[in-house]
Amino acid sequence: QVQLVESGGELVQAGDSLRLSCAASGLTFSSHNMGWFRQAPGKEREFVAAISWSGTSTYYADSVKGRFAISKDNAKNTVYLQMSSLKREDTAVYYCAATFRTTAWEFGSRSKYNYWGQGTQVTVSS
Repeated sequence: QVQLVESGGELVQAGDSLRLSCAASGLTFSSHNMGWFRQAPGKEREFVAAISWSGTSTYYADSVKGRFAISKDNAKNTVYLQMSSLKREDTAVYYCAATFRTTAWEFGSRSKYNYWGQGTQVTVSS
């Protein structure tokens, strides 16, 4: 059974930094592309960042480019999202997702991910 468990979300001040973690089990982590999505109240779930199965390619939404960094530790079966210069509009539930590596990976498409975590709340106050 595949499990993705996010952690690290909390209440922070604008301008602070925070690191989210997503621990994976039940899958061959090193063969999976990973993504982070977020959902704010009343809004659709949106793409934040993604990393290829090997960790060599990363992708970001324009809204977080230069502030967030995604990384993958295949030895620990964990993907991270390092967030800095946080803004109020970053407030959301953050989800990690996984999909088996393919040549046609659409990293920003929710429907292309097979497995999802339960999410972790990030709240940024000003």
